[in-house]
Amino acid sequence: MPIEIRDPSAVLQLVYIDDVVAAIERELESSNGPGGFSFAEATPVYETSVGAVADSIREIHDGRLSGLIPDLSNDLVRKLASTYLSYLDMENISIPAVMRRDERGWLFELVKSSMGGQIFVSTTKPGKKRGNHYHDSKVEKFCVVKGKARISLKRINDGKRVEYNVDGEEVRIVDIPPGYTHSIENIGNQDCVTIFWANEIFDSSHSDTYSCEV
Repeated sequence: MPIEIRDPSAVLQLVYIDDVVAAIERELESSNGPGGFSFAEATPVYETSVGAVADSIREIHDGRLSGLIPDLSNDLVRKLASTYLSYLDMENISIPAVMRRDERGWLFELVKSSMGGQIFVSTTKPGKKRGNHYHDSKVEKFCVVKGKARISLKRINDGKRVEYNVDGEEVRIVDIPPGYTHSIENIGNQDCVTIFWANEIFDSSHSDTYSCEV
């Protein structure tokens, strides 16, 4: 629904409902209160404005549709995001993933964060390979959760190689440092499912991704 704001600068003091409940619980459990009545102070109290809250709600709403999560290191934003989700209709809590498919399998972005990079998930068909590129600054983590794969890395400056055979039955997390060309190849007989994390959101105009065979 549209938000109508007469005075965006109007000051608000907000307290999160769970913090209110926690304050009441502390008083109920305390034996120091006088005669069955006590004032309970709920903290923290967030000093903000009507306009700032509206902007946060819009950001949470729009970001959810694109997989972008807000800055959860901001305590107020984190609590606003939880409150926003609690008001969604049950029919609207599912969002279809944008699937990118080719002869290797499929891939989709799960979540993106300006503070924490992004997570994406892929399948790789038997005998197929992904990667064969390196990054100057970007770092990644590879985690095969189903199937068998070989993760190969080669250091660009001296050609030193290392390989890890990984299996979804015994999950390992492999760091991909900058300056290492890398690939992941399905060496099993079923689709391989991999979870990837990158420390930055992919930007096609500055991808920091350079083709190079391992």
